[in-house]
Amino acid sequence: MKAETHFAFFDEGSKKEIRRAIMKAVAIPGYQVPFASREMPIARGWGTGGLQITLSIIGKSDVLKVIDQGADESVNAVSIKKLVHETTGVELTDRTEDADIIQSRHRIPEIALTKEQIIVLQVPTPEPLRGVEAREYITKRMHSEYDYSGAWLILFEQIMKYGKTATAADHPVYVNHRYVMAPSPIPRFDNPKIHQSDALILLGAGREKKIYAVPPYTNVESLAFDDYPFTVESFEGMHCHLCSGADVFLDELIDHTTGETIYQCNDTSYCMERMNENVNEKEKAEVEGSYA
Repeated sequence: MKAETHFAFFDEGSKKEIRRAIMKAVAIPGYQVPFASREMPIARGWGTGGLQITLSIIGKSDVLKVIDQGADESVNAVSIKKLVHETTGVELTDRTEDADIIQSRHRIPEIALTKEQIIVLQVPTPEPLRGVEAREYITKRMHSEYDYSGAWLILFEQIMKYGKTATAADHPVYVNHRYVMAPSPIPRFDNPKIHQSDALILLGAGREKKIYAVPPYTNVESLAFDDYPFTVESFEGMHCHLCSGADVFLDELIDHTTGETIYQCNDTSYCMERMNENVNEKEKAEVEGSYA
């Protein structure tokens, strides 16, 4: 016997409350809006914030894509897709271009998003000032007073210790020249994709009970000193060993046969698309060559 559930798991009252928080977050870019985070059939810390946003905004005609650190096939991504599909019946896809809603953990896809799409990012720690101030009411006051000296201090200490800013992920950003925001633990490589994005970006932290957003075409600037400008991870001279892709975020792997270091696209969907294109081009060349 299968229990009857509401469309998209939540009752309509819960979805309306979350959507109201989303609307406020869109109206005030970068501002953390508190919301009543619900109990979910997955543990907090495993994407409950992003999942609650997805379940609240998804419609019957939407197409959903879920990725976890660039992969469509990871356990977390598959579990979330299964839950959403079983409670909505919506179509699922691995192709970024075909998705209306993209829920992601720790990555923004390599393929540029469009104004017709929404990307939902899962966030473990939404407060960019948490490293310097543990008390929530104090960080709220610091945001209201535009006091971001703590965020600058963290970057300054990194420069003193390492000679450069050393935030491998979750590098803080200025949103709309007002709020400092944690862009979820995306790599620095993805920070420029937030600036003037065509797509609506929604960020949800279930454990911390916060929702915030970056509306389309919003100015977003990564924090950096004039004499130590912001830089992204460099993959110069490297390419994916599967699809030969370059100028994308690459994972460093070890070839167990040769023991050599190899690189592979972090975005598995992008890699598969390139591999299919390469195969098609090779087949086309072979056909054309046979008629030569």
